[in-house]
Amino acid sequence: MTGGPLHPQLLRPRRGVERTTSTELFFDLVYVFTITQLSHYLARNLSWQGIGRTAVLLGLVWLVWIYTVWAGNWLHPDRTPVRATLLVVTLGSLLLAAALPTAFGANGLLFAAAYAAVQVGRTAFSMWAIRGEPWLGDSFRQCVVWISGTSALAIVGGLVDAPARELIWIAVIVVDSVGLATGFPVPGMGRSTPEHWQVEGGHLAERCQAFILIALGESILITGGTLTQRLDRVTIAAFLLAFAGSVALWWVYFDRAQASIAALAAAGARAGRLSRLVFNYLHPVMVGGIVVTAVGDERLLHDPGEPVGWPSALVVLGGPALFLAGHAAYQLALGDAGVVARVAATLLLLALSPAAVALRAPIALAAGVALLITVGVIVADRGSARRAPQSRGPRSPLR
Repeated sequence: MTGGPLHPQLLRPRRGVERTTSTELFFDLVYVFTITQLSHYLARNLSWQGIGRTAVLLGLVWLVWIYTVWAGNWLHPDRTPVRATLLVVTLGSLLLAAALPTAFGANGLLFAAAYAAVQVGRTAFSMWAIRGEPWLGDSFRQCVVWISGTSALAIVGGLVDAPARELIWIAVIVVDSVGLATGFPVPGMGRSTPEHWQVEGGHLAERCQAFILIALGESILITGGTLTQRLDRVTIAAFLLAFAGSVALWWVYFDRAQASIAALAAAGARAGRLSRLVFNYLHPVMVGGIVVTAVGDERLLHDPGEPVGWPSALVVLGGPALFLAGHAAYQLALGDAGVVARVAATLLLLALSPAAVALRAPIALAAGVALLITVGVIVADRGSARRAPQSRGPRSPLR
């Protein structure tokens, strides 16, 4: 073991909150396409099986994206070897997205192979680039063992048919989550601890904020694309309602974004453990809520007067509920205010779903109610900010 990193020029400096680089943003562009693929897949397969499969696909896609983000938290994206690796990962992610619509059909093996190649290749490169760094080096050696095992399991899933494929890919997500939660323990090598991860939490928060914007952008694309097909007064009114819903979700999340960055930047030794919880486990719940809401917006624009059935209730009311539930957990983990309002809004949306189906309420009415409930969370946040401004951290640009 050397006295320091063998490739110090590849490591990211620690100078406060590290800003997102153009290389990282270019990598994110693929996920605009990926979220579109997920939304379209769910819209075409709006059943319990389709919802479950979409959740599995989102889970696997998130693992690829978030582990790449973690690598960028430690490695300098603008150094040539790191940049080249990120571009290869970008290509692999594009193949993954292309295979996504038929991942449970003819292209399951292609999807699994792209997943495995990206996960193992990126982790192996990171282990090489960080050699000599005493704590991270050990962590990556343990991580590569687990990632190799789950990637092999993903390929096995690509070789079998449904329902075994679904079960195996669910196992990939579960095993990976357990490995991360326990520090990737390996016999004879021990396990890594989050306190040794040297996390720059502000950078991770900024990267995940970018992904939330990507997901919200998909909702805008769906509503805008549908509007261009039929420019009449009813569709324009439905478009305005869908747009307002996207704005409300954006406002709920980003009104507290700066406080979230501040909380993570001030977490000190807890930053690794806290980042693992809020980014690996909680953010995909919010992304899933936005994807589901986007499908609801598509239904709203196609036929705003259609009576709500269970499929429509799941996306029009269930999408915002899922997002708000994820954001409530996020706020709770960060010790921020607004948890009660989000939990109450989530429960109200869920309670209204069977009522909307029983009353055969129009989709537009259900979407309007979901918007009002989300706006209620924003109003509650405003009141909370006025009562206790000192507890909110740095002021958001929206205040």
